Amino acid sequence: MQQALAAEGYIADKALATVLYLALALERPLFLEGEAGTGKTELAKVLAAALGRPLVRLQCYEGIDRRDALYEWNYPRQLLHIQMRAAARPAGAVDDAWLAGLAAELYSPAFLLRRPLLQAVDPAGPAPVLLIDEVDRGDAEFEAFLLELLGEFQVTIPELGTLRAQEVPVVVLTSNRTREVHDALKRRCLYHWLDYPDYARELQILTAKVPALASRVAERACAFVQRLRQEPLVKKPGLAETLHWGAALAALATERLSAERVEETLGCLLKYKDDLELLTRPGVGGSNRVERVLAELGPEDL
Repeated sequence: MQQALAAEGYIADKALATVLYLALALERPLFLEGEAGTGKTELAKVLAAALGRPLVRLQCYEGIDRRDALYEWNYPRQLLHIQMRAAARPAGAVDDAWLAGLAAELYSPAFLLRRPLLQAVDPAGPAPVLLIDEVDRGDAEFEAFLLELLGEFQVTIPELGTLRAQEVPVVVLTSNRTREVHDALKRRCLYHWLDYPDYARELQILTAKVPALASRVAERACAFVQRLRQEPLVKKPGLAETLHWGAALAALATERLSAERVEETLGCLLKYKDDLELLTRPGVGGSNRVERVLAELGPEDL
């Protein structure tokens, strides 16, 4: 599993590779929780590529409901079809049989808008990897609906009947822990906390993703980010921010990670005004936190 993910550019540790393997072997959903920017969504994308399956993504948000996630009827197209059939019917041809035939046409698969969950349960091709992203942004009612779906992998559409998955899709749920997800949903899943990577793995990922970045700059950049996460920030930079910063440093042809260059590109790492001010505000002796962190890392040529 580690090799398959690495072939797609995702460096996973043994614990993560093991839980992914178990999710596949046991046909259980995988619940990934962790800070934003630690690679949860990317993992689902890479897993789909490694398995050669399509990716179906459901992005959760406040107020999401069954209709948004499952299916709805294409009402504008149905209305147009009614108008066309009415214009084409012979005079006096409107009877119960004609109306029943029209209803059967209107509530047929041709007029069904298939949302992500229905696409996963009743796919046109092979069973996909279903990514239910940021499930913590939904509400308790939506969680209860997911609980039912993940337990049976079937959907009942009153006009069409019950559709059952012929093959269980690979399901990955992610959460940034903006709120606690109900235990009943977690019990249906294998669980893994995706933490910030350690220095060695973050450097390995940065080197793989941004090969144009000078090796000594990459090493110092990773060390700087690791140290930055110890500061009292509103939002600590995740792996995604490290990669964005590395790409920016490479685009600027950076050969030395000076305090000036760090401050020029700090917006790649920090997304809150308070955090930017904390790092750049002069302190005791006139130096700011950027300069002090770089000094703690030691001379760059060591």
